Amino acid sequence: MGLFRTILGKLGMHDKDADAAHSGLKVSTASAAQPAAPATLTQVDVVTLLETKAKANPQKLNWRTSIVDLLKLLDIDSSLVARQQLATELNCPPELMKESAQMNTWLHKTVLAKIAANGGNVPRELLD
Repeated sequence: MGLFRTILGKLGMHDKDADAAHSGLKVSTASAAQPAAPATLTQVDVVTLLETKAKANPQKLNWRTSIVDLLKLLDIDSSLVARQQLATELNCPPELMKESAQMNTWLHKTVLAKIAANGGNVPRELLD
């Protein structure tokens, strides 16, 4: 996942789905014999991180409701083409992609939900 992985990277997170896909790769005999290190799950406080970025940004960005502002805050291309690419990547229903406002609303909720699914601490009110 290209753009979504970029979003996670900007938040200091990793894509669990991509990590799981890569874990199926063959490993050498030497590394296979070594026990795996225990996974530590650290939740990223997304709100604190984004609020800190927002305070340091000269623009007044409303990342809590706008996918465009969220992408701008993370210094990621927020153009319509980039958002359409992200929507396609995240499997946005085609009927929502016909209207940018509907696509943007769906994208914002989906991106926050996927951030939460990847270890981001996102408050419930931002996910509803």
